[in-house]
Amino acid sequence: MRLKNVPGSRQAVAESNLVIKDPDRYKGSWAKEIFENDNPLRIEVGMGKGQFITCLAAANPDINYIGIEKYSSVLIRAIEKVEADPLPNLRFIRMDAEDIEDVFAADEADRIYLNFSDPWPKDRHAKRRLTSERFLTRFSHILRDGGVIEFKTDNRELFDYSLIEAPAAGWTILASTFDLHNDDKMNEGNIMTEYEEKFSGLGHPICKYIITCKDRKQDK
Repeated sequence: MRLKNVPGSRQAVAESNLVIKDPDRYKGSWAKEIFENDNPLRIEVGMGKGQFITCLAAANPDINYIGIEKYSSVLIRAIEKVEADPLPNLRFIRMDAEDIEDVFAADEADRIYLNFSDPWPKDRHAKRRLTSERFLTRFSHILRDGGVIEFKTDNRELFDYSLIEAPAAGWTILASTFDLHNDDKMNEGNIMTEYEEKFSGLGHPICKYIITCKDRKQDK
């Protein structure tokens, strides 16, 4: 699900100071060059209109956040949020997740968030899923030892696939639930995305897992 084309969004995104141009220039130096500190770096891949990551950044000023989104028509909404309520610890990149290793160095991030990612339901498109072994390998390269991925979806088929794919790719599942909002432990402190509000409002259970790349890195 994506917003329809928003006239002028591509130009507005290109001109925004909140969106990092030529992000590969900052590979390995995001904290010092962009945020001018040595705080931890966390990334949301496919951040949509930005409700989740802007709330996170506001609640955690001592953590740096990067939101990645490839569609200008939704990224512009996140930009508008931050322009209205500035957050010095949050920046955006307009890019495809396939290029993530060109932008972030080994061990540069400590957490990646995947929220309501495209399920790519056809089997022949499985490698495009952000929870596939292909992408999990890419993510492990930029995460620190012990780094984690937090993944949420309302798509049960995608979640079942992801629960199988993670350990097969060498990751350890730290926690998982098929009904986040009725799981007191995992739901504690949960920040909902726009899609999460919509789907849960329709009665869809929200699935979530937290996985770590620690064991995978040790095996290398």
